[in-house]
Amino acid sequence: MNGRPEGWSEDGEPEGARAVPQAGRPLGGYAPQSQQYSGAPQGPTAEPPLPPQLSPRRAAAHGGVPRQVRGDGNGAYRAGRPARPDRPKSWRKRIGYGLLALVVVLMVTSVGTYFWADSKLTRTIDLGALPNRPPQDTGTNYLIAGSDNRGNLTHAQQQALHVGSDNEGQFGNSDTMMILHVGSHGDTLLSLPRDSYVTIPAFTGQTGKHYPASKHKLNVAFSWGGGQLLAQTVEYNTGLHIDHYAEIGFGGFVNLVNTLGGVNMCLDKPIKDKDSGANFKAGCQEFNGAQSLAFVRERHQEANQDLGREKHQQQFLHAVAKQTATPGTLLNPFKLYPVLGAGLETLSVDKSMSLYDLAKLALAMKDVSGGQGTSTVVPVANPNYPTADGDSLLWNQTQAKTLFSKLQNDDPVAG
Repeated sequence: MNGRPEGWSEDGEPEGARAVPQAGRPLGGYAPQSQQYSGAPQGPTAEPPLPPQLSPRRAAAHGGVPRQVRGDGNGAYRAGRPARPDRPKSWRKRIGYGLLALVVVLMVTSVGTYFWADSKLTRTIDLGALPNRPPQDTGTNYLIAGSDNRGNLTHAQQQALHVGSDNEGQFGNSDTMMILHVGSHGDTLLSLPRDSYVTIPAFTGQTGKHYPASKHKLNVAFSWGGGQLLAQTVEYNTGLHIDHYAEIGFGGFVNLVNTLGGVNMCLDKPIKDKDSGANFKAGCQEFNGAQSLAFVRERHQEANQDLGREKHQQQFLHAVAKQTATPGTLLNPFKLYPVLGAGLETLSVDKSMSLYDLAKLALAMKDVSGGQGTSTVVPVANPNYPTADGDSLLWNQTQAKTLFSKLQNDDPVAG
């Protein structure tokens, strides 16, 4: 060990690169590079000498470090600018950073939207507490109800909406009751007329009082016990396992339609009903919130009363689902968020309902409205069956049981 790099002489120059006298040049000058350095090793084991540009002594003489040299691919070196490390193109960096930022923004927005939307839901009905429940069906069954509860309406609003000022019973009435079955063989929207004459099973009221089973209109179950007793009654009379429950009230219904900007409806005949406030001409027109409520509540002009109203309600739900799913709503955050907020705030759902379950309900409604599902009404034997509650609607039990069995087994249902 002599403290100098291998292949270098004591005076700090690479061996084989010492000064050689040349004609016309002072002693100690260097020969031209092409003569001085061939790029080939000297001797069988010698390392190739470094080019003179890398000589430490020459670098010191010039007051700096040796200039970097580059190879030309053939073993020769040339002086030049300092070598720059290979760097990715600047536009690639920009695109990469832009995509990363977009992903982060979408993730933050999605998470924020989820918690915002989840906070809007009111979860009240405990389906898990229902007694004597049917076994779990194949597919998912949603019970959808419309409530006429006027607790959130002022007297002026009640008059303007033609809904009166009195609720029948603690929970009001329900003019809309439907089962939406979501399965692998298509989705089915089944209407249950409010005047259906059914058995209300024995139940315990909120005060702890026990009530025996009795026969009444289906709407009485909602009036006595709200969505909880309505779900119990529907399960008892259909044998279907209700997985989720969703309810919307008068005020929320009107607000949702107005936030959506109205709903386009096409009528095959004029409709006029003093009780509901409906007064519409035939043809296509746009309904605002109050007009939409009047349309889905109208029944006195219909020959079959309650059944005619059920068809109106299905027709309207189809129109809402179709219009809500348009790009003009879904791709416009300034419209989507208000519509989502209005819809979620007006809903009362079961305690196990998640936003995913709610999204499945909305998509299934869209499919049904788009012709990819089936809309039907429970089979009827007598639409004017006399009872202590007045004329009621009596189901055709044989056909109804067949229909319910198909839904239980997720079999196709004809419209």
